[in-house]
Amino acid sequence: MNEARWEEVAAGDVAPPRRGGGAIAAAARPRRAPVATLRRFARRQPIGMLGTTVLLGIVLVALAADLIAPYDAGDQSGPPFVAPNRTYLFGTDKFGQDVFSRVVLGSRVSLEVGLICVPIGLLIGGSLGIVAGVAGGRIDNAIMRLMDVLFAFPALVLAILIAAVLGPSLTNAMVAIGIVIIPIFARTARAPVLSVMGMEFMVAARVVGVGSRRLVLRHVLPNSMTPLVVQATISFSAAILDEAALSFLGLGAQPPTPSWGKMLGEARNYVTLAPWMALFPGLAIVAAVLAINLLGDGLRDFLDPRTRTRG
Repeated sequence: MNEARWEEVAAGDVAPPRRGGGAIAAAARPRRAPVATLRRFARRQPIGMLGTTVLLGIVLVALAADLIAPYDAGDQSGPPFVAPNRTYLFGTDKFGQDVFSRVVLGSRVSLEVGLICVPIGLLIGGSLGIVAGVAGGRIDNAIMRLMDVLFAFPALVLAILIAAVLGPSLTNAMVAIGIVIIPIFARTARAPVLSVMGMEFMVAARVVGVGSRRLVLRHVLPNSMTPLVVQATISFSAAILDEAALSFLGLGAQPPTPSWGKMLGEARNYVTLAPWMALFPGLAIVAAVLAINLLGDGLRDFLDPRTRTRG
């Protein structure tokens, strides 16, 4: 291959030639449609598909919460400590509030926390990890030492510390959780970047003068997205648990905002008198976290090239 051709390959404009027409065959191979990909995921990862189904059910409940919940979250018109019956499906709490309505409306808080905290950690932590892997040297050491400082604190303890400093509120709790998961995404992004930067075509691209921006967009990001997507699903469930813990301690959602963790905190003194106050929000947390973890495990196995090869 002549020198001009190698420059095009290193810059990512063309694919390197393969014996037996491999490049032509790869270019002619059609991309899988989303529906076909979903079917293949359901066939190969039935447990992951189960988690996806449960998670979609929770999302639908959160979207239609106003239609499903028979009472407002702060409605205290009912009698206190009523056991589950036809009128109050999950019973009532010490204030006469309908537990079913609060569990349904609380699903919005949990999903909101995950949808806000995970992008914060992904964007900041992922960007820091990519910069550290691409730049290397002192920049890499400085960024990763900062991540090590954050890793030195247990995640929940650090979240409690940040939330306590900022003040008890749902917004501050989301900020605290977002900061806690930043180092996780930084390390997750840095590892594949270091692997890609050491490959021969990346070395050749740098030799011929390809810019760092183009290298990141054309080669680094596509090879780093799979572990970041899997980590995002796992961090989503961790964010729900952390929010529940902060609300349980009074540092998260404040009344009358319904939160599963807050409901558990209010029910801890009435477990023997009204066990349904803790049972149903606890089951909701278990269902959401388990569904997301099953989805994350399924995505990890489905996107793993070694698993695809065995399949």
